[in-house]
Amino acid sequence: MNIKPACKRLSLSLTLPLLLSAQLALAHAGHDHGGAASQPPALHQEEASVRFADVSLLDQDGMPVRLEKDLVGDRLVVMGFIYTSCTTVCPVVSSIMGKVQQRLGGRVGGEVQLVSISVDPQRDDAKRLQAYAKAFQHGTGWSWLTGSPYAITETLKGLGSFTADLTQHPPLILVGDGRSGHWTRYYGFTDPKVLVDEINRLSARRVHAKSTAIVEHQQEVQP
Repeated sequence: MNIKPACKRLSLSLTLPLLLSAQLALAHAGHDHGGAASQPPALHQEEASVRFADVSLLDQDGMPVRLEKDLVGDRLVVMGFIYTSCTTVCPVVSSIMGKVQQRLGGRVGGEVQLVSISVDPQRDDAKRLQAYAKAFQHGTGWSWLTGSPYAITETLKGLGSFTADLTQHPPLILVGDGRSGHWTRYYGFTDPKVLVDEINRLSARRVHAKSTAIVEHQQEVQP
């Protein structure tokens, strides 16, 4: 696989394992991200306001799911956007999420949920996503989603991740708290440690909020 210049900006410690994982996913010839080939994606992040479309999607097992109700709920979430025929940016994004899953360990599937959404629903059916996921997924708690073109479009628009030309889709990972509604978008090839640190920060905020609520309640009931 010929990784485009976008990948070369990664440090060696991050690049080598990511590229090895990315190569495992390329069982079929695919499509490159046009923008990624011409210029490296700039690393940056921004706070995000998201809306969850009330549409039915399909996971990699072919089961119908609703993103907000069934997967996000009150969990901490790491969410990526890919398509299986992409041979440059998407395998690296999936590899980054795979490393996040490994670092979080048993928290994934409980407190934390990972989600990958295909931006190419016309080609990426559940079976194709299931095969693709095997190169990156390490255990449970990671859902790979597709659906009708309408459902995917509405979902992506609500998450601020819709691009009319899928080959121009930027490398993007969302991290957020379904309970508090606090979300951050990370653009470019973000170090998995940064994403794990954000999950830990959101988790710590929950503990702090709970402790504060307990103290305030105790003060209210004191005579």
